[in-house]
Amino acid sequence: MPLCLSEADIRAVLPMPDLIAAMETALAAFSSGQVVQPVRPVVEMGEAAFFAAMPGFVRDPPVLGAKLVAVIGANQARGLPTHQACILLLDPETGSLIALMDGRLITEMRTAAVSAVSAKYMARPGAAVLAILGSGVQARSHLAALTLWRTFREVRVWSPTPDHVRQFAAESSVPVCACRTAAEAVRGADVVVLATASATPVVEDAWVAPGAHVVSVGACRPNQREMDPQLVARARLVVDSRDSAFQESGDIVLGLAEGRFTHAHVAAELGEVVSGQVPGRMSDTEITVFKSLGLAVEDLVAAHLAYQRASAQACYKQICNL
Repeated sequence: MPLCLSEADIRAVLPMPDLIAAMETALAAFSSGQVVQPVRPVVEMGEAAFFAAMPGFVRDPPVLGAKLVAVIGANQARGLPTHQACILLLDPETGSLIALMDGRLITEMRTAAVSAVSAKYMARPGAAVLAILGSGVQARSHLAALTLWRTFREVRVWSPTPDHVRQFAAESSVPVCACRTAAEAVRGADVVVLATASATPVVEDAWVAPGAHVVSVGACRPNQREMDPQLVARARLVVDSRDSAFQESGDIVLGLAEGRFTHAHVAAELGEVVSGQVPGRMSDTEITVFKSLGLAVEDLVAAHLAYQRASAQACYKQICNL
């Protein structure tokens, strides 16, 4: 019978340090051709609402499954998470269902873990100031993941809703400076995380200091942007997947359509950087951008790790009566 894991179960068996290491391996496997996965098909459901299927197969060690995810912007007003997801793991030999688990937390955690991998390979040595634009679950998860990678001298946070920024700062496990404007947060920062739900740019090119590393995890549809197009055009641009970026990322799709750059402007996939095929940055003054869209392989490797950990513990051997 399949193993069922709730969000609480996953939180108990999936520590962030282990997940960051697993994402390095998953990204390298993806960019070396060891993963079979299509660009996710998306069903548009209206403004700020869509449903996507993310199937995939990892060759070695074999992992097979899919994530089903619904992104509902209106959930924020309902007090519900905007991202709802479930992950199914199948036996790679028989196709039988072996696990069904909540995918919301895995999505939150693996996104931040991948961003931490990008900082490890693309940020300048000695990066000391972190700026986060946003104050929701992704902002919190990114703070947790990035402060595992590096102890920052200063952490700045900005959000369009001042009350949310104050709450974020009050609940943070590390000292946080609540900023009044996005510009105040970004200017002089070494690592900048864009974790808002905005479909229009939240950061201007002029704010970003030489040598900064920018992580963009929002704007995952081809008509959305969260970065100033001038910033994207002048930065060293790395993506999780070229195929996904050229279809799904408005920051890239719109820049290509406007003639700001060509496809060759994407310097690498992050997996190529991790494996040492391509350098993450070329100089201490170069601005680097990692555009994260999220890959099925990330979800499946994270889910498989949770499945292995839970299967080894008798207290998690709860089954789905399917």
